[in-house]
Amino acid sequence: MDGGGPGEALHRPSVAAPAPVVKRATLNRRAGQVMVAPRQRGPAMDQITHFFAAQPPALLWGLGGVLGVLTIAVAVSALVPMLKPGGDFTNLRQRIASWWVMIALIAAALLAGWEATTALFAVISFIALREFLSLAPIRPEDRPIVLFAYLTIPISYGFVATGDYGFYLVFVPVYAFLFVPFLMACIGQTRSYLTTAATFHWAIVTCVYNIGFAAYLMQTPRSEPLPAGPAGMVFFLLVATEVNDVAQYCWGKTLGRRKIMPKVSPNKTWEGFLGGWATTAALVWFLGPFFLPISGLGLATLAVFLPIAGFAGDVTMSAIKRDIGVKDTSRLIPGHGGLLDRIDSLTFTAPLFFHIVAFFGIASY
Repeated sequence: MDGGGPGEALHRPSVAAPAPVVKRATLNRRAGQVMVAPRQRGPAMDQITHFFAAQPPALLWGLGGVLGVLTIAVAVSALVPMLKPGGDFTNLRQRIASWWVMIALIAAALLAGWEATTALFAVISFIALREFLSLAPIRPEDRPIVLFAYLTIPISYGFVATGDYGFYLVFVPVYAFLFVPFLMACIGQTRSYLTTAATFHWAIVTCVYNIGFAAYLMQTPRSEPLPAGPAGMVFFLLVATEVNDVAQYCWGKTLGRRKIMPKVSPNKTWEGFLGGWATTAALVWFLGPFFLPISGLGLATLAVFLPIAGFAGDVTMSAIKRDIGVKDTSRLIPGHGGLLDRIDSLTFTAPLFFHIVAFFGIASY
């Protein structure tokens, strides 16, 4: 009988138990601590990190500041009904919700690059032109001119996309200006000839040409000394323009007494205009150096004239709507009216901003 003694048992090979698999922590016996193994980031997270790391810090901080302001606005819109029960704050909530959508689209385009930004502004020009022509006294026989007006959008933004500054600069104000009345003569349209030609030219310049200057800022060469890149300039233009509108409204509601243009815009006051001007001028002067390649006289010039241009665009579009007999250009944006209602100030500030910045700070132009 082979039973094996105690000594044999000592020399019998033992089967080692499988070691536990430690996925997230390993024991450091010497230090007596549990060391947590770092999680490895996936390729998608690395791409996102690299994407935001490549963006100018000033642009990211600016976008973050805008999101912070919108968040505060949401909190205020939730608090106001508690302080004033029974009031109707639907318009306020609609305005804030629309701002979230608009800011999201603009931020995505600016971060994506010049292609997305150019496409976004081309769409803006199309919608604005459509709103304008839908309100203007256009007749069925004017359809060939309407078609040409829409064709100016891909042509103009094609020059933006290719960086042909010289062609962009003269196409609408010279050649489109000459072609519209010539086309009207070719189709035998002589009734209200001057009025119709002026209407179309005004629509094309305002909705296509002037807005296109904002997109053209994205084509500024990287060799230029841009603190926040081309996207930073576009961002600052939009912020300064909208701050001017909001500041004029707030100052007017708070201190407004004296009407500035009662026949055109009865709600506009001198107090609102001057308060908005001072607020926007201060914003441009103190924050402009973080986004723009200008300082000193150039920055002071922009600070003085940009809020005036914004006011001019606002009241000019108000005069047009009053002449046509409408309050809003459409109902596209809840709480705001039409797109043209939202960018009326930009139609004046965009070309002014571009030319001042180009004259004082961009050698390529």
